[in-house]
Amino acid sequence: MSHTATEAQAEDGGSASKPQRIIKLGKTPDDSDKKSTNRRVKDIEICVPIVYGTIAFYLGRKASESQSHKWTVYVRGATNEDLGSVIKHVVFQLHPSFNNPTRIVESPPFELSECGWGEFEIGISLFFHSDVCDKQLDLYHHLKLYPEDESGPQSTKKPVVVESYNEIVFPDPSECFFTRLQNHPAVLVPRLPAGFSLPAPGKFTCFAFLFGLLFIKKFL
Repeated sequence: MSHTATEAQAEDGGSASKPQRIIKLGKTPDDSDKKSTNRRVKDIEICVPIVYGTIAFYLGRKASESQSHKWTVYVRGATNEDLGSVIKHVVFQLHPSFNNPTRIVESPPFELSECGWGEFEIGISLFFHSDVCDKQLDLYHHLKLYPEDESGPQSTKKPVVVESYNEIVFPDPSECFFTRLQNHPAVLVPRLPAGFSLPAPGKFTCFAFLFGLLFIKKFL
């Protein structure tokens, strides 16, 4: 079952609002969780602050009846950090009038740009890495092209920005996920419980480290 968040809006270049909703996601328990390659860190929660929204520019003299604005929809860390360690890919669902309205962005930055004339609701689905969460997170954002409090012609230099701030919480993260996010600037990682230790960070991810051990043992 997917989870849906509502948006908190900030307009005309304002910063995103304080978290309107904290979304808690968890991985569905299965037999793989019992294996040492996917052990979980109990009684720990990882918090990932995100911002998603749109920025729209009026095209001025270059505007046409069907393309008056250029806009970008995006998902990023709260202060513009890379979320590739958490998010695998993002699906943006545009208005049906666009060619190929379902757009998949498979690597950061998780954003796409288009031109158009109308405002509509954009569906934003986040899909996480397999060691993070097996549930997608569905968000919805209303594209805004025109400022509400501005009289006279619209400026080409002043964009209309609408953003939402949310915090995604992952309880009992896997060891691999927890290790990968150590010192990540976009993620709030708590201290480990007393007596608990993780593999020392190195050049390889914990998946590669564990695979290497299995490969060596095969030939011993």
